[in-house]
Amino acid sequence: MKMKSDNIITLEQFKDKHYSKRGTAKREELEASSESFQLGALIHEARVKKGLTQEELAEKVGTTKSYISKIENNVKEVRLSTLQKIIELGLGGQLMLSIKL
Repeated sequence: MKMKSDNIITLEQFKDKHYSKRGTAKREELEASSESFQLGALIHEARVKKGLTQEELAEKVGTTKSYISKIENNVKEVRLSTLQKIIELGLGGQLMLSIKL
């Protein structure tokens, strides 16, 4: 039995409908917070894969457990220099950035 999918929309369509098109202040705020959320989730996932607690990661980086928690939970934005320390010193990885125009 095939279900009708007339009311299914893409994520992009949902954001357009509820947050306006890209370029508007409301939409850009959503996109920026979405990227911060994704970054926190990536740090959390990498930390767990490495078998580290937030406290252990914080010690390696020279910060506090509370700060790591705030980054992972999108409460606080992370500075680029701190992000580099988290990735390289704390997780033993390499930070790679790119710019998409």
